[in-house]
Parts: sequence; C-alpha cells; structure tokens
Amino acid sequence: MKYLFFTVMIMLVILSLAAGGAKVSSMPQEIQLFQDSGIHPTWLLPLGSLQIIGGLLAIYHRTRRVGSVVIALGFLLSTIVIFMTGNCAFGVFSLLPVLLCAFIFWRSKRSSQSL
Repeated sequence: MKYLFFTVMIMLVILSLAAGGAKVSSMPQEIQLFQDSGIHPTWLLPLGSLQIIGGLLAIYHRTRRVGSVVIALGFLLSTIVIFMTGNCAFGVFSLLPVLLCAFIFWRSKRSSQSL
C-alpha cells in the first residue's frame, strides 16, 4: 500500500504541475478550451497557479493534505470547464485525478495519525 500511495502521489504532483504549467504558459490548446467553454482566457493564470501551488504543497509531508485538496479543486475546476465544452466522455475521465486526490488525502490522514 505504501508503494501505491507514493506512486499515485508522484503521478498527481507531476500531472498537477504539468497542467498548471500549460495553463500559466497559455498553451494554444488551453486557450481554445477556455474559449470553447465561454470563459475568458485570463482565468488560465489563476487556475494554472492554483494547480502549480497544489502540486508543490503535495510534495511535502506537512502540507500534503492541503496540497491534495488544492490539486483536487484545480482538477475539479478544469473538469467543469471540460463539461462546459460538451465533451462529457473526457469530463468523466477527468474526474479520476479528483478521486485519486481523495485517496492521497485519506492516506495522508492515516499516516499522520500513526506518527
């Protein structure tokens, strides 16, 4: 279980940093996604920053639970944007990182209680 936890955590941190970096650097695909959903692309920077901050917080043991909540919030907001474009299949698939963040949150709680 320990290896599964760290594997999921590392994947979520990398995914959150990559998704946030794509938004902060205003990648054309991200701009198009936001325009298709009817949201002004200026919201890319706050959402991308949120995802980067969450990824960085999740690295450290003391802030891992907060980081997992921030990552989940960032991915949930991104998923809402995806649903707003009408792409329901990809939207449902995009909920997977949110569920994995719940696993990290739950597992971090258990490991901090055993210390």
